[in-house]
Amino acid sequence: MEREALVPRPRRRLAGLLLAGTMLAAVPAAAQQANSLTPSALETLATGTADPSAGATETPDTTDATTTATTPRPALSDEAVAALSDAGDRDGIVERRAERLNQRENSLSGVRNSRLGDPWEPVGVRVGTFVLRPSITQGIGFERTKSGNTTTSRTYSQTGFRGSLTSDWSRHQLTIDAEGVYQRNISGTGETEPEARVNGDLRLDLSDDTVAHITGGYAFERESATDPNAIVGASTQSGVQTLSGGANIMRDFGLIRGTFGANVERHTYGSATATNGSKLDQSFRNYTEGTLTGRVGYELSPALIPYLEASVGRAVYDDKLSAGYERSFSTLGARAGVEIDLGEKLRGDLGAGYKRAKFDDSRLAALEGLTMDGAVNWSPLRGTDLRLGLRTDLEPSSTSGESGYVSYGTTADLTHELRDNLVARLSAAYTLRDFSTTGTANQNIYLVGAGLTWNINRWLAMTGDVSYEVTRQSGASDTGITRAGIGLVLRR
Repeated sequence: MEREALVPRPRRRLAGLLLAGTMLAAVPAAAQQANSLTPSALETLATGTADPSAGATETPDTTDATTTATTPRPALSDEAVAALSDAGDRDGIVERRAERLNQRENSLSGVRNSRLGDPWEPVGVRVGTFVLRPSITQGIGFERTKSGNTTTSRTYSQTGFRGSLTSDWSRHQLTIDAEGVYQRNISGTGETEPEARVNGDLRLDLSDDTVAHITGGYAFERESATDPNAIVGASTQSGVQTLSGGANIMRDFGLIRGTFGANVERHTYGSATATNGSKLDQSFRNYTEGTLTGRVGYELSPALIPYLEASVGRAVYDDKLSAGYERSFSTLGARAGVEIDLGEKLRGDLGAGYKRAKFDDSRLAALEGLTMDGAVNWSPLRGTDLRLGLRTDLEPSSTSGESGYVSYGTTADLTHELRDNLVARLSAAYTLRDFSTTGTANQNIYLVGAGLTWNINRWLAMTGDVSYEVTRQSGASDTGITRAGIGLVLRR
């Protein structure tokens, strides 16, 4: 009783509360310090050696940095090192990016994804030193076509595939992308629209300032019935196949960046089918085209590089005389543009110039015109992305006495995350086919569309799309096509 009187109860309770508060405050502080460690600090914990630059990203107290840097820490066990590596990989801070030109591919368990990353993004399948990300879509669609007073409709099933194969090498990189669509009519009448496309790109890191690319690709599509070169009244239009290959090399000379490349494309046309079932040979349209391109850019800043570009090419037809004319031609082109890279907010490449194609047959007028090409990706808000595209092509004609037309195309695609697993899409496109060299009326094509994607989980999604396309040309009936479809996407 006498000892208890020496220390009053209120003081003992106050001392106990202070001790408990100190212990509780130390727990989150230690956790915060562990989460803010740099890669060097993690290596220090793992190896037991110290780096003067290692430590937390912030210094919350006045502890002597010299004493901390020179005090060795005990080495951790292998299990602890593995745990630290996994924790660091989740934030992308363990791996030394300076020693590795390529970013590591996400592991199959997805643990390398950031805490703020896309939880619905497929993680892929590891195949040796590659990561494969495949997806299969199965859907049903409806299409209604009205041309003048004639209206046709069809209901069809559509199977699509898409996949990418990306290497996970410390140096160089190989990327292969593929996609395709197969359609089968269930009811009604109308032409199916199969597509297939494969592209490969091998990047070679020759040195710190020199990078080379070797590319190759294959594409197949059905020629549109509204194309000026299509067979009028055919039940099935020609199938167009394109084989491509090329190589380019880019080198930095201080603030000057130079690029030189060569590309070859092979275009072949299958037979069209008339309404009576007969085949109409289109092989006289087959040709091979090669192009050499050079570009010189000046780096005003890492985010802004204006450039000048020039190209020269030659196209040779398999048949010297195509529809009675020598249609082989030579091309010359030049343009000026700018490369923009402001990170995730804004990046792209835009250029304007002039291009001319001169045919071997003097009876055919040269195809020429101003060109606008490029693409810009803009993200005004998190979860909202806008892509704008411009493209100009010289399209030779298969009609006797006509040179062809200049095609100007522009596209706009807007995606917005309504919720973390619900994405809305809006799209628009416009194409002008300029026949000024032949005197034929120009053709205008308009397209608008909308769609939704609902990510049920990481491996399954549901999609829905609707679009309307109209083709207008003076002296001809308008052609309008309405499409709607719904499908399931299985991905890995």
